Amino acid sequence: MAEQRIAHITRKTKETDIDLTINLDGSGSSKISTEIGFFDHMLEGFARHGLFDLDVTIAGDLIVDCHHTVEDCGIVLGSAIKKALGSKKGIRRYGSCILPMDEALVLCAIDLSGRPYLSYEAQFTSERIGYLDTEMIKEFFYAVSYSAGMNLHIQVLKEGNNHHMAEAMFKAFAKALDEATTTDPRIIDILSTKGSLS
Repeated sequence: MAEQRIAHITRKTKETDIDLTINLDGSGSSKISTEIGFFDHMLEGFARHGLFDLDVTIAGDLIVDCHHTVEDCGIVLGSAIKKALGSKKGIRRYGSCILPMDEALVLCAIDLSGRPYLSYEAQFTSERIGYLDTEMIKEFFYAVSYSAGMNLHIQVLKEGNNHHMAEAMFKAFAKALDEATTTDPRIIDILSTKGSLS
């Protein structure tokens, strides 16, 4: 059995104190504590539907707002994904998913190219879902994409309930990332004509 791809990262600043572990070859278990209930729910869904094992503990300056907690979580998660992937030898590299949640429909496509880029199309009608500012969802995915070095496209194809839209985005991201990080026995090196994905 191949060695599991696991990364553990801690990051402490004046704004946040984060401890995060991800296993890309897990079973979908998670222990999440960000002190933002809806954000916990989104990260739990990401782990479950991507079949990643994810432990996250964050103490942030929520007395200010949720910005630093959510953005810094994205930075650390992206860094952990990059670290766990290592050389990216044998991975499929690309992943995509079109995921429905009731009336909402979301597309997510990923290229683990090493070149960061985010294309994000979503319009929320409420400023908050629970204690998560909806504008921070974009900032989270931006932080993940740039710290992981991934090309990430997320587009809400059909709008609806704000909770459904956000949840479909995190689940579609999970499914696309699971596909992109999966190893394929036919790929004996790195899936790039350059010979590198960094």
